[in-house]
Amino acid sequence: MRQLLRVTMGILCVVAMLATGVTAAQAAVPNRWGFAVVDVTSGVPNPSHQAGSWPGGFNVTVTPGGAGQTFVRFPQIAIGGGVVHVTAISPNAYWCQAQSWGPSGVDLVVAVQCYRYGGAPVFTPYSIVFEQSTGTLPAPQAFGYVHYSGGGIATQFNSAGGVNTVAGGGGVWTVTLPGLGSSGFAGNLQVTAVDPGQPARCKVGGWAPAVGAQVVQVRCHNATSAPLNTGWTLTYQRERAITGAAIPPKNFAYTFDNTPANPGPYAPVPPPVNYNSQAGVNTVQTSGTGQRMVLFPAVGVLQDHVQATAYGPGPEFCNLLTLWATSGGTAIVRNVVCYNAGTRLDYPSLVTYTSAF
Repeated sequence: MRQLLRVTMGILCVVAMLATGVTAAQAAVPNRWGFAVVDVTSGVPNPSHQAGSWPGGFNVTVTPGGAGQTFVRFPQIAIGGGVVHVTAISPNAYWCQAQSWGPSGVDLVVAVQCYRYGGAPVFTPYSIVFEQSTGTLPAPQAFGYVHYSGGGIATQFNSAGGVNTVAGGGGVWTVTLPGLGSSGFAGNLQVTAVDPGQPARCKVGGWAPAVGAQVVQVRCHNATSAPLNTGWTLTYQRERAITGAAIPPKNFAYTFDNTPANPGPYAPVPPPVNYNSQAGVNTVQTSGTGQRMVLFPAVGVLQDHVQATAYGPGPEFCNLLTLWATSGGTAIVRNVVCYNAGTRLDYPSLVTYTSAF
């Protein structure tokens, strides 16, 4: 039934675009996408938190690798390129990173490795999303991503048709997304480390929006707090879900907890960083030292997904304390937790939520 609903909504979306003069090619951003919460080392993970562009009747599956390593198989969406984001779900100072991804037969397989602070491998549940895009979007909607290999851009996408660039290295990079600019802070960012051989954490180090481009700093660190030259992925979204899609899903939201000392509940400003597709007002509040509860009202519909990333110039990082929930249409993220080494602290973060519907 859900698959039928997804197809029907897709058809209605195309009809609406044609009626308003927006062609399918202009709006054809996501070609393939999928998300999941991996809470097992083998088998089918949580069905309430997995969805994708595959046909009905298929499931995400997981197989174990080495210590702290799992392989996530997204069915029927084999494709090159794209980006992966991963967020650890744990009450401890753990993080997860992508190691690699690519086609395996008709499926797409992602290798994920998780660590505790200090670099010891450990399995922990995590949320994972994959997305690959082409096409353009009419402003103010915007979507772009970069997969940086550690030595250069491996793949990139820009919904304005621009060519994204990366400068720098040694743990600090400047990413320019031309044509996706805004007059002030607007949208959301997610960053994930990509490294097959060593512990790596990456984050948004800084953000300078301008009318002509979004300019973002990416910072990466090793198993402790030293800058690290490594690969990473970055995604910028504005009035689109983290999967690159919209209508469907009609239920998605994101926020930027840019004043973490505020006990709240508060609605982050400026409003364009606190977007809700159903016109709800997202709020953030303290749940304890370093713990921030995020509420996304009116958009909480299963199957759904959350990603979070830290913001700032230091080695701090963030994860999710536990699996989010939905109640009365509200998605409840309890909590985003941030760390300096193994110590929780109040720290800025960027959080994004999407339903499949």
